[in-house]
Amino acid sequence: MQRIFLFVATNAAILVILSITMQLLGIEGLLDSQGVNLNLNALLIYAAVIGFAGSFISLAISKWMAKRSTGAQVITEPSTEVEHWLVNTVARQADQAGIGMPEVAVYQDPTPNAFATGMNKNKALVAVSSGLMDAMTRDEVEAVLAHEVSHVSNGDMVTMALIQGVVNTFVIFLSRVIGHVVDRVVFKTQRGHGPAYWIVSIIAQVVLSILASIIVMWFSRKREYRADAGAAKLVGPSKMIAALQRLDSKPAHALPDQLNALGISGSKAKFGKLFMTHPTIDSRIEALRLQG
Repeated sequence: MQRIFLFVATNAAILVILSITMQLLGIEGLLDSQGVNLNLNALLIYAAVIGFAGSFISLAISKWMAKRSTGAQVITEPSTEVEHWLVNTVARQADQAGIGMPEVAVYQDPTPNAFATGMNKNKALVAVSSGLMDAMTRDEVEAVLAHEVSHVSNGDMVTMALIQGVVNTFVIFLSRVIGHVVDRVVFKTQRGHGPAYWIVSIIAQVVLSILASIIVMWFSRKREYRADAGAAKLVGPSKMIAALQRLDSKPAHALPDQLNALGISGSKAKFGKLFMTHPTIDSRIEALRLQG
């Protein structure tokens, strides 16, 4: 709860500071002089509501979406020795981490991966691929599970939603300002909004979203280091290093786009390191060795 409060308070403070800055810099006066009359305070509120609503709706349906997109089957009553081991291992780690027992699921995929999701750290979902179970030893799977449990314990899903909400707010706000200025100043629309406003706003929102995703991806990479460190505390650094080395020897495989940042192993960035959801395996191993 404290983590959520701090991020919400930070976002509120940023919105207030941005509003005051706009006024102090005379931007509102400049816009008025051009006949724009844009209510920046109202726009900020609108952007925050829309930005956070989208982020938290995604968070609220994250478990359902994850199960549907991967076909993950939750183990309700373990029927095999492997299923018993999976459930018992996650239960032990969740107890060590001080969180409620997550749902444990397996999804059919020949490549090794795993993910954790859910809006409540006491009602999360931890899922592993069939390929992970086939390709790794028990010690390595245990380390991967510990990594995912650490994500849950760290509250990473909620934190990601909050950061995405902040990013969404600024993207929506700035894109509307840009669209408004272009529509009124360049195209000389006198009343209401002309086609230029909507076209420019959409283009600006796409461009700003791409640029803003750099911030989200940066945080995603940072939380992977934290989850690795948390896993090392639960099972020991040697097991986590062995699991990462095993992942490095296997072909990379991306989860569905909406889950890619949640997996133990991310796909290679198509547009450079700034857009990577995960650090390189080598850098993660090096961080664990330095920690140990």
